[in-house]
Amino acid sequence: MINGNNIIACTYTDVDGTAFSAIDPSTGELLDGSFAGADSDAVNEALKQATEAFKVYRTIGAERKAGFLRAIAEQITLLGETLIGRAAAESGLPVGRITGEMGRTTGQLRMFADLVEEGSWVDAVIDEAQPDRVPMPRSDIRRMLVPIGPVVVFGASNFPLAFSVAGGDTASALASGCPVIVKVHPAHPGTSALVGYAINKAAEATGMPKGVFSMLYDNGYAVGAQLVKHEQTKAVAFTGSLKGGMALIKLAQERESIIPIFTEMGSINPVILLPAMLNADPAGLAAKYAASITLGAGQFCTNPGLILAVQSEGLNRFTAELGRLIATTPSAAMLTPGIWQNYQTLSSEVLSEDGLELIAKSDVINTAKVNQSVAAVAKVSALEFISNKKLSEEIFGPWSLIVVADDVAQLEQAIQSLEGQLTATVMADREELPQYTVLLDTLTAITGRVILNGVPTGVEVCAAMQHGGPFPAASDSRFTSVGTGAVYRFVRPVAWQDWEDSLLPPELQASNPLNIWRQVNNNWTKA
Repeated sequence: MINGNNIIACTYTDVDGTAFSAIDPSTGELLDGSFAGADSDAVNEALKQATEAFKVYRTIGAERKAGFLRAIAEQITLLGETLIGRAAAESGLPVGRITGEMGRTTGQLRMFADLVEEGSWVDAVIDEAQPDRVPMPRSDIRRMLVPIGPVVVFGASNFPLAFSVAGGDTASALASGCPVIVKVHPAHPGTSALVGYAINKAAEATGMPKGVFSMLYDNGYAVGAQLVKHEQTKAVAFTGSLKGGMALIKLAQERESIIPIFTEMGSINPVILLPAMLNADPAGLAAKYAASITLGAGQFCTNPGLILAVQSEGLNRFTAELGRLIATTPSAAMLTPGIWQNYQTLSSEVLSEDGLELIAKSDVINTAKVNQSVAAVAKVSALEFISNKKLSEEIFGPWSLIVVADDVAQLEQAIQSLEGQLTATVMADREELPQYTVLLDTLTAITGRVILNGVPTGVEVCAAMQHGGPFPAASDSRFTSVGTGAVYRFVRPVAWQDWEDSLLPPELQASNPLNIWRQVNNNWTKA
């Protein structure tokens, strides 16, 4: 089932690009399979076919779209251990983690199917005509959301299933009514080939227009650049580094027409330890955060890379215990040799900065494997942190920095110096929170999700989830890349004025044939 050819309009296609293979990052050995890098002709054909498919798919109906999404989930499930084993081999992630990620992937496909089937997500708003209004009559105006066109999705390195070929970006774009062209992440081409096969099978079984899905390989940057700049691309979704996201934004600025670029570019996810909880249970907090820092070798965009607190005996005990736990954390394979090298370089560079003190690093290294993470935690004074912007840059891996403030005012200053974040966490007794209103207001202003007494790693896929934040965490803080709200990235509002009822989309017709929730004359109703 691992076919190394590109998929163009649900059809395996030979191309002339340079072939490459996947590696096992824990051993450095090549894995089975050769994958043909796409060429310029493949990009053009994929977007041509997607544009043609859009003419049909955008109005194909909720029931058929929902059926397609559920069929994809079913086909992925049927791949079972074959898919799980390949994803584990290409990512270095444990089988248990991949199994859970497979469940998340199929679950969010079904979640979007439910959303589409229910139908109210289109946000239908109706203001009926008022012909007798004085001094001027009012027209009949009806508005709803419609899909924008072909969407380019970039697979992410750290989620070979849930943020990849059939991940949340693809699921939400297909749910909105947009065809998808996936640019495969070169770290897991075999995993992508299997999922692409599943989507092909689902499209065929449900009678989708062929151009609804394409999947292109490339071990470099040329294909991605052409996809972003192609005039038939109408939106781009990307999860990855700040450097990668900004490169896509700059490419989009070279286009003749402006399109939305939805980039989720990482975060250091500050954690604030308030005194009452910190002094009551420093060892418990240390255990909780040692586990969060090192989860998945720290390769989450929600990794707690920054811990802030006012100097106290409780903080000293927390720091000592966290250091002990980090030192005894076994190493783990990082996702790619490049990610491992980047982690080594950045963590070494920041440890050479003035005022930084290394608390501990892992002493348990698996020397029989390669690209092994070395967990580390350091500390610095709040004054040094505020004055040195390098200390607030993301280090992708099992790393965290403790910032020690002299008092609450200095703690607030350190938080105010931060840029946009995906998450911010407060560890506190509820009784002490009213004393920190300025601090809490500041956190809300800089982040997309504020957590109380938890850890930032772990993102629930649900309607209320917000996974995004002010720049540079994301390119547009108004949207989320996780949960049902992700669908709103790929739609735009259109109003119909003074149209006959029979000519309107069903969502806006007077009888409400789809039985969805609508705002009619300022009242929400299904009538």
